Amino acid sequence: MNSEGKIQQSIIMWFRNNYCLRHHSPRCAIFSVPNERNDRKEAMTMKATGMMSGVSDLIVVRPGEVIFVEVKTESGVQSPKQREFESIVTGCGFRYELVRSLDEFKTIMR
Repeated sequence: MNSEGKIQQSIIMWFRNNYCLRHHSPRCAIFSVPNERNDRKEAMTMKATGMMSGVSDLIVVRPGEVIFVEVKTESGVQSPKQREFESIVTGCGFRYELVRSLDEFKTIMR
């Protein structure tokens, strides 16, 4: 089984190679949202500057849409904060996708 980190890395690499290179038109973007810190002082600083628990792992920017993507393993489940963030995002009219593999992500992007 792949870890969330490995799944996320494969998603980033595939998306960037297929949609984010200089010759792609329009050029898209995908980026991660580091929203966890182990160091308490650093976590407090990050929270004060906008870090928010539950934010999706990835944000995809494509023509006319922004997609929030949460990456989980086959057995992974969303935390209450992640479900709350999903509710906020979808309530504002944006897409929120929970994916468990690169293949699932590819299907969503097509």
